[in-house]
Amino acid sequence: MAQEYDLVVLGGGTGGYVAAIRASKLGLKVAMVEKRELGGTCLHRGCIPSKALLRSAEVFRQTKEADEFGVTTEPPTLNFSKVQERKQSIVDTLHKGVQGLMKKGKIDVYEGFGRILGPSIFSPTAGTISVEMNNGEENEMLIPKNVLVATGSSPKSLPGLEVDGDFVMTSDEALQMKELPESIIIVGGGVIGIEWASMLSDFGVEVTVLEYLPQILPTEDQDVSKEMQKQMKKKGVNVITGAKVMPETLGKNQGVSIQAEVGGETVTYEAAKMLVSVGRAANVTNIGLENTDIIVENGVIKTNQYYQTKETHIYAIGDVIGGMQLAHVASHEGIIAVEHMADKKPHPMNPEQVPTCIYSNPEVASVGLTEAQAKEQGYEVKVGKFPFQAIGKALVYGETDGFVKIVADKNSDDLLGVHMVGPHVTDMISEAGLAKVLDATPWEIAESIHPHPTLAEAIGEAAMAVDGNQIHG
Repeated sequence: MAQEYDLVVLGGGTGGYVAAIRASKLGLKVAMVEKRELGGTCLHRGCIPSKALLRSAEVFRQTKEADEFGVTTEPPTLNFSKVQERKQSIVDTLHKGVQGLMKKGKIDVYEGFGRILGPSIFSPTAGTISVEMNNGEENEMLIPKNVLVATGSSPKSLPGLEVDGDFVMTSDEALQMKELPESIIIVGGGVIGIEWASMLSDFGVEVTVLEYLPQILPTEDQDVSKEMQKQMKKKGVNVITGAKVMPETLGKNQGVSIQAEVGGETVTYEAAKMLVSVGRAANVTNIGLENTDIIVENGVIKTNQYYQTKETHIYAIGDVIGGMQLAHVASHEGIIAVEHMADKKPHPMNPEQVPTCIYSNPEVASVGLTEAQAKEQGYEVKVGKFPFQAIGKALVYGETDGFVKIVADKNSDDLLGVHMVGPHVTDMISEAGLAKVLDATPWEIAESIHPHPTLAEAIGEAAMAVDGNQIHG
């Protein structure tokens, strides 16, 4: 028998389950369809497991450096099986938490693969959901007033670099490694590639990064990208930019080898494993979009500012619509979409107010326009930049690399962007995010008293530096 709902969410990842919870709190009857695990990529194959591994890598690196702090230890050894056990324990704990939230919100969860059907006897418009149940039972039919597509994305590869899970991996396979390789080639120097390069280097793996563009982290402020490349090389990571990988040259025997065009020459690179990190593709196939009027452009679903598709009762959020492809963005999009369904008149999200984070060592965090973007948009900019090496808490931590950079409009004094690279900056970026939401000026940030000694003093000093008023630099 068909079940009726106010909302059916396709996909139980971060965006989907947050949207479902918000809808439940607004009094909607909600169903969730998820073929794999609640929590999706972020919880099981992305944000959480990778950060758990990064934390273990950080502890291992810090233990090796303990003598600098006056702490004498035996040379540390790495038990990678225990590292993986800890990672899985964290994932399992959070997974149980999400399952509990579904029960608390009285959200019906269907474990299976959902597809959107066209107009039928159940509904005069597209939107009825057929669920192919994991347990092999007869398909469930769900009749919703609204549908939210939150099917996420999957790792891309390059033609010719087919993933075999052994020699050639994406981040999905790398997270399940039972032992560390002696060496690895990472194809792609974006966020995921650099996080893995940092992590594996700290674990003692010999790492080579091949990036096609002239700089790693190409979406970050140029000063940040240059600093990160400097720090990766300081770690011993072999960073090659302007490298055009030639997939047809891939060789696999005892390890992998591949050639790349670099500076007009063909260079061969060899390692035990290869990690392909060249972005993610939206999961738009086989979910029934062809039964609707929904528009798919450049591989992603097209929506308006409230995440409605051309079928106004069908919404889409998260990686499946492209954009910033961040878990916290998907969550916020989900809340906006659900509130719009419920006529709550939500504010559209401004991408320039979204903080982004990279959890490498050192960390990177930013919000707003880069200096180059600001100039491209016609702003006359003024910049304040302050190094962590002048911050007492950074010296105490023993992590003095990096800086905070603030970009402002020279004419209006408006804050345009904040960019950080250094210790714990992912925990500090929210101050800058709030400043963007409140349309603060650097002067107002500087007027906020930053306690001493803290790493956050760098934000206050950078704000003062916009007008040349920094104290310690």
